[in-house]
Amino acid sequence: METPPNKLIFQLSRVQGQPISDAELLADLQRVASLPPATNFVTIGRYTEHGKFDSTTISRRFGTWNKGLLTAGLSVSNEFYSDEQLFENLLILWQHYGRQPRKKELTEKPSEISEGPYKRRFNGWIAALNAFVNYANSNDVETPQKIDSANRHTTSRGPSLRLRWKVLQRDRFTCKCGRSPAITAGVELHVDHIIPWSKGGETVIENLKTLCSVCNLGKSNI
Repeated sequence: METPPNKLIFQLSRVQGQPISDAELLADLQRVASLPPATNFVTIGRYTEHGKFDSTTISRRFGTWNKGLLTAGLSVSNEFYSDEQLFENLLILWQHYGRQPRKKELTEKPSEISEGPYKRRFNGWIAALNAFVNYANSNDVETPQKIDSANRHTTSRGPSLRLRWKVLQRDRFTCKCGRSPAITAGVELHVDHIIPWSKGGETVIENLKTLCSVCNLGKSNI
């Protein structure tokens, strides 16, 4: 049923810095899973593109990404990983540590994938890292898609793996405040818009910056 033109639709917006509840995270996972093509399994890459929150928040809150999926009533799949999933996991580790990850860290959070799939696909850890760097540094970036005609956006809201990698590399895995997980354990990095998406900002490298979680929660959306 269409809303009468003279009837206003009110929507709530999140107050900046307000804690995110488990219910909100799970509901957003389920929402992303229901997007066409609907599926019962959500990859980190798909959630990064369509989700409202940071994927690492889900992994930390529920222990691992797969545990978050199970809590949301979704399925997990460890039988086959695409190159994109393997590379996404490496980027998460690189972002988490602020440096090249080590093989032993595949067994620790926030890694979602063990050494086995990398060994089978690339015949070794160093070969896997080389494949990731070659992929991430490639100029074969996804073609921008017009997804929000109302605001005339020509790029998707969530930056691609390659774009996040390029921003983090450019900023040396360091927030503008100088904090980096390579120096201080527990620092969490985010890639965020300079001009907010809600204000018409596009998802391009010139409009993206690396922020730690403290600075990201403290900034205003103006």
